[in-house]
Amino acid sequence: MIKVDNVSKNYGSFTALHSIDLEIGDGEFIAVLGPSGCGKTTLLKLLAGFMGPTEGTISMDDTLLASAKRVLPPEKRNIGMVFQSFALWPHMTVAEHIKFPLSYHPNKIKEGKKELQERINEVLKLVGLNAMADRYPSELSGGQKQRVALARAIAPLPNLLLMDEPLSALDVELRMEMRKEIQKLHRETKASIVFVTHDQGEALAIADKIVVMNQGRIEQIAPPEILYTRPETEFVATFVGKCNLVKGQWQNAGFVPAIDSKNVWPDLGVAESFKGNGIYPVRPEQFQLTAAEQDGVQGIVSFVQYQGHEIHYTVEVGEETWTIHESVFASRFQPGDFVGISLKNAPVQQKSLFTR
Repeated sequence: MIKVDNVSKNYGSFTALHSIDLEIGDGEFIAVLGPSGCGKTTLLKLLAGFMGPTEGTISMDDTLLASAKRVLPPEKRNIGMVFQSFALWPHMTVAEHIKFPLSYHPNKIKEGKKELQERINEVLKLVGLNAMADRYPSELSGGQKQRVALARAIAPLPNLLLMDEPLSALDVELRMEMRKEIQKLHRETKASIVFVTHDQGEALAIADKIVVMNQGRIEQIAPPEILYTRPETEFVATFVGKCNLVKGQWQNAGFVPAIDSKNVWPDLGVAESFKGNGIYPVRPEQFQLTAAEQDGVQGIVSFVQYQGHEIHYTVEVGEETWTIHESVFASRFQPGDFVGISLKNAPVQQKSLFTR
């Protein structure tokens, strides 16, 4: 268990982290998600021991790793790190990259040469590099280099594996493949992983839990599905996937869109912060379009984008612009068409909700 307790980090007069509280369970895969400058890399550096907090403490299994007065250096922590730039040594072979941490890590192998070689072979097999043990980094592809970086990090069986945007230097297809590799390594090593990324799809695809950060603060911590379907703040709603923030009024158990008071939408688990601001967050796929003469909020289609499995519509609704995703098998609409908009699997009109 890693515990970050009320941690803040200042750089002069600038505060990079504000009172961060976070717990990472044994074997848990945590993705830290946020825009550039939100503090996610600063948090990773604190966990690694590259610097200490201005306030608060960081501990692992009841051992104090860092406070404002004392910082246990990286080489004395049972951690592994994977960097965005791979950070491989050009003069070392693949096998030598794996051997290095086994010789110098706090968790290093204390047995003889035979046991050391067995562990190297085991790790090579785990990352699928058995046939490339004697190759140098210059002889490897980008994906193979990333596998070497992963192998080096997991070789000494660290309790905590830190990854700083490890896939951002790879092309799209390779990133998809490496996501599977990282998930496989997580299952096999059972290490706790903190994976820093600014890619929402990446975080949703691979993490057990996502920490969303903004301006040095944690906005929400939740499993991917909860984070996507029940965001707690406007920032989370718009940063993690697309979201329409519909303005209106909350009355009793329903929401009345400002654009059309005849329509009432039921509460499908909307957070209190949205209700207080008179907002209903709706994901693009939660809307459905019908012909304009049918029930629903009325709008005009302004843009249509074909995406293979989906049609992405941009619809002008009064002074608001809504994004709506429909299946290619649903009714098709063209720019200029008048349409009705309603929530899927939800009654369009619920007058009884407002009976006093």
